[in-house]
Amino acid sequence: MPLLRLPDTSKSKTSNRQACESQITTRTDSFRKADKTKILSSARTLSREPLQQQIKDKHKLLSETARRRGFFWGSFEIYGGLSGFLDLGPLGVGLKRQIEDTWRQFFLQRHGFVEVSTPIITPHKVLEASGHVENFKDPMTECSNCKRRFRADQLVKEATGLETEGMSLEQLGALLKERHVKCPECGGELGPPQYFMTMFKTSIGPYGEDPAYGRPEAAQGIFVNFRRILETMRERFPIGIAQVGTVLRNEISPRQGPIRLREFTIMDFELFFDPAEPDCPYLDEVISEELSIVTEETRSKGTENATKIKVGEAVKRQVIKAPWAAYFMALSKRFLTQLGVDGQHQRFFEKLPSERAHYSAQTFDHEIELDRWGWTEVAGFAYRTDYDLRKHMEATGEDLRVFKPCSTPRLRKIKSIKPNHQNLRKIYQEQTGRIADLISKDDPEKLLTAKKAGQSVKIGSYDIPSDCFDVVEEEVKETGTRFLPHVVEPSFGVERLLYATLEYNLKMKEDRLILGLPFKLAPVQASVFPLVNKDGLQKRATEVYEALIADGLRVEYDEAGSIGRRYARADEAGVPLGITIDYDTLKDDTVTVRDRDSWSQMRTHVGTLASTIHTIVKEGFNTPK
Repeated sequence: MPLLRLPDTSKSKTSNRQACESQITTRTDSFRKADKTKILSSARTLSREPLQQQIKDKHKLLSETARRRGFFWGSFEIYGGLSGFLDLGPLGVGLKRQIEDTWRQFFLQRHGFVEVSTPIITPHKVLEASGHVENFKDPMTECSNCKRRFRADQLVKEATGLETEGMSLEQLGALLKERHVKCPECGGELGPPQYFMTMFKTSIGPYGEDPAYGRPEAAQGIFVNFRRILETMRERFPIGIAQVGTVLRNEISPRQGPIRLREFTIMDFELFFDPAEPDCPYLDEVISEELSIVTEETRSKGTENATKIKVGEAVKRQVIKAPWAAYFMALSKRFLTQLGVDGQHQRFFEKLPSERAHYSAQTFDHEIELDRWGWTEVAGFAYRTDYDLRKHMEATGEDLRVFKPCSTPRLRKIKSIKPNHQNLRKIYQEQTGRIADLISKDDPEKLLTAKKAGQSVKIGSYDIPSDCFDVVEEEVKETGTRFLPHVVEPSFGVERLLYATLEYNLKMKEDRLILGLPFKLAPVQASVFPLVNKDGLQKRATEVYEALIADGLRVEYDEAGSIGRRYARADEAGVPLGITIDYDTLKDDTVTVRDRDSWSQMRTHVGTLASTIHTIVKEGFNTPK
């Protein structure tokens, strides 16, 4: 099917910015009290109720706060906005960096995993071999009236509550008609669903002769470099190889703001292991961790009730097939907890066979409960077996197997396959060398079976007659064997994690909004304030600020407005500590340190300020008695 063009939004009844109303709320110059009361509950005792009861529309409040304080906003605002794209401001970039670094510490550094960086633009032949060209597509429907296009499965899910992932075009089309699903923009009739490729297509070079795509995942850059990285790491095995970077997906109608983007950052790693030795040596560390799982078995019965099960039991009962996957799922639960999402709002949702990606033998989505969108995926765990390495090995003829030495060498007679170059040359001419290499590296058992039957054998895209290879019996000294590794892949969406971190740390104290980010995640760890802008307080405050920066702390300086306004501004920006330089500072060189969450204060000497802050990070804010 040819690529379908995006609708001409200038002819639509609504602008592109209006179409993505959930992306970012409308810009305002200030967060007026009148605006706040529209999205806060009218109850006066706000702090005594759960946040969900205090705030009527948490997404709207969070989006406005994020825009105003510099976390995120919709891209290309001055041109009306564009759905599916998000800009991060100074605090957003800082929070994103802290989330990424925390992830690296949690999953990579402690296990000795390595990280690579590969191009976003990926040649057609790579993604053709991996199966993405054939399989990376979504069902789309077009309104017969306004001509806008939408994800058919999402519209049906919103209208019916049914799980639609993996449904055929015919099933979706029938549900659109039966449930009278209309265009969400104009109420018009929707046309029959058809597939739309969701990879951005481009070409390399001035003549456009080399087709390519923006990568839809970071994993393929790891798979095509597997042999090189394995050699670089002195063939250490098992091995984890990670990549953090931008991916592109040409979503049909992204209508969930920061949750569904056309360009976003992905953090994933591929854990390569020997399928003959699948056990995870770290499993005992999490064996008693309880996971909440919506299993394939439960879903096949028509329900989505979660089962609480300990990791060890889940592996024993084969609820989770790969022990490495179970280990990383438990770590992911702990990682999300560190971001502020408690365990009761987390679950793992197993995909049905019809829903799984083409490369996966088992997939779990790690979901969290968001205020507006309910259960939302923030990470995925796929058991990719040897699918990707095998496909790239078939397409290129490169041997991507891993050598496993034997404890003692042994002699044995084997039947091996030798290419018949004379017969090959008659058929394949200048491609003889390549075909001979493919024969040498292919599965001997398959070739032996074909030889006995006198049948041709398919290797890659070639049908090779049986007289083009011979069976040779020889005695060999075996020092080891070669195997194709299996792969477990944990993958995380950074922008979704950023949004979830903000939502779950949003609090109310009395009538003030507080972003209670954990100290280690906060983009700014402390704000330095002169009490007033005169009498030398600014100069001393600047000196304190510069000393803390030199000590490696993430600090900002703020002298705009009253001290109360500055405290409130820092609370909303998630700054854990406020440091005020006042007239006593000029006398005894002490400063006031204010805690964001409790509003408690203490005095400390400037000379010990940095060490005091580090103590607060470890032990919490404890006011002197």
